[in-house]
Amino acid sequence: MIFDSAGNLYGTTEQGGNTSICGGNGCGVVFKLSPTSGTWTETVLHAFGAFASDGLQPAAGLVFDAASNLYGTTPIGGANGVGTVFEVTP
Repeated sequence: MIFDSAGNLYGTTEQGGNTSICGGNGCGVVFKLSPTSGTWTETVLHAFGAFASDGLQPAAGLVFDAASNLYGTTPIGGANGVGTVFEVTP
């Protein structure tokens, strides 16, 4: 999990998202948690498995670049089935 300069928290889950795929458990998501009035508001930024060459079940951490793009990896899925490197842009 990683924080941005505004105090938002970003992370991934190996399951969740569209539960009609990946054995009914979902293929994982990238999410953002924003602090609001003592609670956190969740936003799903990407649900994996949305298209044929999408990555599946992200398990590693995320990193930011200078332009606030998020990068991560998935161990499976992708064009050849052996994982992906993905970018989520603001």
